[in-house]
Amino acid sequence: MIVTTKQLFEISYQKFAIGAYNINNMEQTLGLFRGNMQSKAPFIIQISKGARKYAEVKMLEAMIRAADELFPDAIFAVHLDHGDEEACYDCIDSGFYSSVMIDASHFPLEENIAITKRVVERAHAKGISVEAELGKLGGVEEDIKVDEKHALLTDPNEAKEFVKRSGCDSLAVAIGTSHGMYKFKGSQGLHFERISEIQKLLPKFPLVMHGSSSVPQEEVRRINAAGGKLDPSARGVDEDEFAKAIPLGVTKVNIDTDGRMVWTRVHREFFRDTPEGIDFRTPGKTYIKEYADFIAHKNEKLLSAGKLDQVRTQLS
Repeated sequence: MIVTTKQLFEISYQKFAIGAYNINNMEQTLGLFRGNMQSKAPFIIQISKGARKYAEVKMLEAMIRAADELFPDAIFAVHLDHGDEEACYDCIDSGFYSSVMIDASHFPLEENIAITKRVVERAHAKGISVEAELGKLGGVEEDIKVDEKHALLTDPNEAKEFVKRSGCDSLAVAIGTSHGMYKFKGSQGLHFERISEIQKLLPKFPLVMHGSSSVPQEEVRRINAAGGKLDPSARGVDEDEFAKAIPLGVTKVNIDTDGRMVWTRVHREFFRDTPEGIDFRTPGKTYIKEYADFIAHKNEKLLSAGKLDQVRTQLS
């Protein structure tokens, strides 16, 4: 059942975080739904601009509709991830999306506010929520690239002003994470003091954590053992820090890179161990199961596992 992002946030705020997972193909879609049913968790399906180009918009929407029928107990929202103004308007007008993200964080504050406000006005007219971003996350994700020297933590006072003037419904904040595999070095981690400062100025307002993959060392090791060349020092967000961020208003957590790593590991190991193999359905089946297990594990860390019946009751 597709619900609004706003509904999920109202139910989960300060209790658990909603896992927001990107999909690009059938195997990811099936694994995502199975994993959330396995862990009995609500979730958010994220579709990026890159996914819309790769799999075609109609195909992605058809897969989600089909999965909704195959898994009638699922409760989820559909969200545009890192959209520009044009993509946001297209998704708003489609009537299919629960929410859209307008990412104008690379513009100066005033321009970011103006662009976000235009999207908010268009979205709210159709009952659709808007996520915006303030601050700059480092790293690389599809066509987004920000050098670490240009990465900026979100300023709490600017966040308060931004939300008030733009009218956005949730805010992606830069609190130390970054896109891609190379997030942290040494003893670095999330800036909890910054999250706390933002929450004090924006009480009861949903905050979003991007770049939240953990980059498991075992996945890195297995990928490299199967012919990959990933940097062994790559390190992501400590999964145990999710639970610490939830009471501070972090209500949505984006996870994409880890899922790509599972796909890479499964396929590299298959072709290493089965050099004569040509049936892509064999690693595909393995990936669906592995991805489902991965999703279920993440939901445990986000405290959303086992919350499905509670959400269903509160929605009714």
